Amino acid sequence: MNNLYTKEFCRIMQANYDYTSMRSNRVEEIKNFAKGMNFSRIGIAHCITFSPEAKVLKDYLSQYFEVYTVDCKYGRLTKKEVLGGTENRILCNPAGQADFLNKKDTELNISMGLCVGHDMIFSKTSNAYVTNLFDKDFTNDNNPAQAIADIHNKTY
Repeated sequence: MNNLYTKEFCRIMQANYDYTSMRSNRVEEIKNFAKGMNFSRIGIAHCITFSPEAKVLKDYLSQYFEVYTVDCKYGRLTKKEVLGGTENRILCNPAGQADFLNKKDTELNISMGLCVGHDMIFSKTSNAYVTNLFDKDFTNDNNPAQAIADIHNKTY
């Protein structure tokens, strides 16, 4: 099992051990972890629905890091351009978000409310490590844990 952990993975595990705490909220943990890793540039990839929250997070983290944000409609790609057909509806652009942050040479990217599938494309395309701050779940006020509670309580 130990052979699964590269030196870089061990460095991440150590930073988690040293700089995160069950007494800290997720935002504080991300900040403390990034400081412990000596990161200087953080990216935030977010759904446009969460633009106000992304601004609050950027303002907060900018006290400690260079922070770059990019929303899901970056590049204004149309359905016709990406998936074909004739529809000119603007699609989300998770690969473009990752490319934007890759060009900023971010060391840690935060995914904020990206759609299922889009989050996967973003994570796979990002050169930096990716952590999720929260996941989109409109039916449960962006709390996917509620869906599990509903299943458990058989109210789903």
